[in-house]
Amino acid sequence: MVAAEGTLTGAVRPASGMMTGRLSALMFMQFFVWGAWNVTLGLVMQTVGIGNLIANAFSVGPIASIVGSFLLGMAAARYFSPKMLMVVLHLVGGVLLFVLPTLVTPEHGNSFVWLLLGYMILYMPTVGLANTIALKSFGERVDRFPFVRAFGTLGWIAAGLIIGWAGLSASPQIFVVAGVVSIALGLYSVTLPKVEPDAPQSGNVLRDVLCVEAFGLMRNRSFLIFIVCATLISIPLAMYYAYASAYLGTAGIENVGGTMSIGQMSELAFMFSMPVLYRRFGVKPLLLVGMIAWALRYALFAIGDGGDSLWAIYLGVALHGVCYDFFFVAGAIYTGTIASPKGVNAQAQGMLTLFTYGVGMLLGSQIGGLLYAQLPANPSVADWQHMWWYPAVAAAVIAVLFQLTFKDNSKAEVRA
Repeated sequence: MVAAEGTLTGAVRPASGMMTGRLSALMFMQFFVWGAWNVTLGLVMQTVGIGNLIANAFSVGPIASIVGSFLLGMAAARYFSPKMLMVVLHLVGGVLLFVLPTLVTPEHGNSFVWLLLGYMILYMPTVGLANTIALKSFGERVDRFPFVRAFGTLGWIAAGLIIGWAGLSASPQIFVVAGVVSIALGLYSVTLPKVEPDAPQSGNVLRDVLCVEAFGLMRNRSFLIFIVCATLISIPLAMYYAYASAYLGTAGIENVGGTMSIGQMSELAFMFSMPVLYRRFGVKPLLLVGMIAWALRYALFAIGDGGDSLWAIYLGVALHGVCYDFFFVAGAIYTGTIASPKGVNAQAQGMLTLFTYGVGMLLGSQIGGLLYAQLPANPSVADWQHMWWYPAVAAAVIAVLFQLTFKDNSKAEVRA
């Protein structure tokens, strides 16, 4: 189906090999930008003497998800082309990334956090926009989405390996690497497929801006439970992103960036199995396994050390593939399945980003900051082990709640 201006609507969009390649390049650069600085930022801040601001630095992303995903990823997606939003947001964001290294000092630590917030308000909406462009481009062939999303994981891996190989794991110059690719992605986005903005479902502008239709999806009990559990599981997730690199450094691992990439390598391996697993088992078993994996990962961190139990740390990092793919990738497909018939795919993906990377990770960053504040100025491995038990227990409890309350009736919901 073709719109008046020649724009493919995405409802029956052909999923050609060329299209798959273009979308794969999009995902590669999208997550390279994030992975270049996010993985070792905690180590960088601890190294330069502003470790006390780690919780604040990892809170700006969630705050930006709430603000940026709503204003830009959800509301703006009603009125502007998703690909043009990608162009503007990545070009402006790339400029800010080049400025950030100058502020990563004890004297300018607070200014660094504020500018990072400004950057993340621009970046976070692009996560949902990239998903939207891919899902709408594939139309009904959503089973091809995990393959394309796998290249996002490749981008994250490549970023970690380059940062580690260049010896930049503890250097503020990680932002320069991210800035170069952000500019490149902004320029590349001009060539992305032209998918239509979500069509307004009413003549009421206020309802469209407030994304009433997208939030209305939560009238479905199963989708509401999914959103609640996704938000809750993002709380322990935030602690991994914020403190895992510092923990690995304390355990005596030198190439922290490269080691963290093991997690993305496992993510890549499981990503390619997602279409088959999703068709075979449905959404609930995948989501449940993902949550159980989070609990197991933190338990492994809690018993790992820099000696005979170092294997537990590596295994905990390697579990990232199960943790992320089985919950967040399957969750994005499930959200698209529920939202597409209502014509609010872009808004729903933005809403998912808002609740997970926004509300959940904001709570997780602040809770993690409170736990980190209880550690000594130079925490030992034993201090870290004690801290990791908290997210391990939390993830286990969330998994139990999900198992008892969630029922996958997405097919019935789609027909409704």
